Amino acid sequence: MRKSNRVAAGAAAWKVVQDSSKPGRPGIWERAAAVPRLLGARLRGRYTQLSASKVALFALAAVYILSPIDLVPEFFAPILGLADDVGVAVWLAASLLTETERFMEWEARGPEYVQGNVVS
Repeated sequence: MRKSNRVAAGAAAWKVVQDSSKPGRPGIWERAAAVPRLLGARLRGRYTQLSASKVALFALAAVYILSPIDLVPEFFAPILGLADDVGVAVWLAASLLTETERFMEWEARGPEYVQGNVVS
């Protein structure tokens, strides 16, 4: 992940954290608790606002961060090896927290709700 992408991901994550402290907005822990519900609803086909490709990116990012194969760069260039992990982790956290807010709005409105469309 390039430095500019890491900076943008960090800025997005910071904005999500700040937004979560505003009254009436879901907090960080509420959003984190919504992740399993989000993924479950998406895998069952109930929540269609999250694309399959984005779910795949989330999974790949988690595997990348947790993979023991990724330890190899840390042995040769510890700073660079950790920087790429941090960049991917920040992107994953910011993306999941943003997506969970949309999901929680969808949950509150009911499964008939599709963002941008009225379903009757």
